[in-house]
Amino acid sequence: MCVAPDPGKVRLRVASRAVLGVGLAVAVAELVGLSLTASITAGLAALLALFTVGDPTVRRQAVTTALLPLAGFPVLALATALHGLPLLRDAAWLLVVFAGVYARRWGPRGHALGIFAFMQFFVTQFLHAVPRQLPELYGAVLLALGAAGAVRFVAWCIERRVPPPAAPAPLPGTGLARPTTRQAFQATAACAVALAVGQLVSPDRWYWAVGTAWWIFVNTASRGETLVRGFRRVVGTVTGIAAGLLIALPLGGSAAPTAALVAVCVFGIFYTAPLSYSWMMFFVTVMAGLLYGLLGVLHPGLLLLRFQETAVGALGAAVGVALLPVTTHAATNAWIQRAVGSVHACTTAAARRLAGDPAADPAPHAAELDLLLARARLTLAPLVHPLSPLRARKARARRVLALLDDCARETRGLAAVAADPDASHDARLAAAAWRVEAAVHALVPPVDAACRGTAAADSPVPAPHHPGAEAALGHLHSLERALVDLAAPLRTSPRAPLVPAA
Repeated sequence: MCVAPDPGKVRLRVASRAVLGVGLAVAVAELVGLSLTASITAGLAALLALFTVGDPTVRRQAVTTALLPLAGFPVLALATALHGLPLLRDAAWLLVVFAGVYARRWGPRGHALGIFAFMQFFVTQFLHAVPRQLPELYGAVLLALGAAGAVRFVAWCIERRVPPPAAPAPLPGTGLARPTTRQAFQATAACAVALAVGQLVSPDRWYWAVGTAWWIFVNTASRGETLVRGFRRVVGTVTGIAAGLLIALPLGGSAAPTAALVAVCVFGIFYTAPLSYSWMMFFVTVMAGLLYGLLGVLHPGLLLLRFQETAVGALGAAVGVALLPVTTHAATNAWIQRAVGSVHACTTAAARRLAGDPAADPAPHAAELDLLLARARLTLAPLVHPLSPLRARKARARRVLALLDDCARETRGLAAVAADPDASHDARLAAAAWRVEAAVHALVPPVDAACRGTAAADSPVPAPHHPGAEAALGHLHSLERALVDLAAPLRTSPRAPLVPAA
């Protein structure tokens, strides 16, 4: 976590901005005289707005942020109105769960709105809000979104200089095979189990189990991913509870040190989220303990109950993935094929650029490959997990990850060479690019046979041996070697011993 690359210090800046945004939201809520409950609501709303809104452009991010109240306010009103009607409240929350997950089919905006709506129901249970508090809570959310928006889009708009990469499109499907539809049913079933068992464990804090089941399904696409995410959530919660016993309990709800430590937790959540779900959950759990301390209800038994409800939520998620499951093998193959296709697109664009085509740009394809590899790595995580008993599949998955990393490294290098204005074309580039294309087609059959050989056919044959072309050739040869080696782990049975390529 501490030594992972952070190009442009983007994670550091985003985490620092989150502290400013959340801090400003809470400060404004306190200055206008809102209650402690409303101030906590404001802080959580600002955190959610900064954490969940991930549209590809600043303009779309601003629109999504402005739309959050449209998704959150009706849910907030519904949750407070049904606070004293358990059966109707439970049914309503499950409907919100289904709709929130189903909304992910509309991309980053649907994803953000769905999470915000769910969390408004959760916050209502967390704070035991009632209808008479609704106007104050609405005001707190609006103040929070205004403060978060002012920091994000006016004071410190990081995305204007470093545009966020577009998230990979979800895997194709229709009906129940569509990922969002399938996950909507899975998450609803998981939350229903968590809700029922969680209420048996605690009639007052059962909502932690529902929250756990919900968040385990966020950004997962297969049975293995969901189970590993549940394990990591439990690990992060257990370590967070231990830290809470040492940090939050002794403070006894003292305002100033609690506020400072909550700021540290907010920073930790944003800084570690892209890297480690366990570390993110550690900071979330410590922050929850600190907030309970502010509310005056923190005690060791509550932290133990937090662990029990988290375990119940993880159990609910395990039950949910049994419904309409997507196997890890199917998901990994699909993402790996997309990554290999991105390698091909980058190679072709680089070859055209080096051959003198100024319109060809491999950089977007290289950026897309990094995103696809991150998604493939997430999907392969269950197979390379230390507790996985499947040794053959673990060795195969590790080999695939190593080769994909080699492809990414060489592709980035090729894109950098192609971006050099002094680099030139070389007669050997056409042949090398064609061999890479052939290696790609050996792994992923081309959609159109007419595209075969385009890198070779469209590249002119000028004077050879340019220094820029020498570097490009090195990257192309390494790419070809990595793609050829990928055939061994991808073509044989996933349960068979891994035989190195000849």
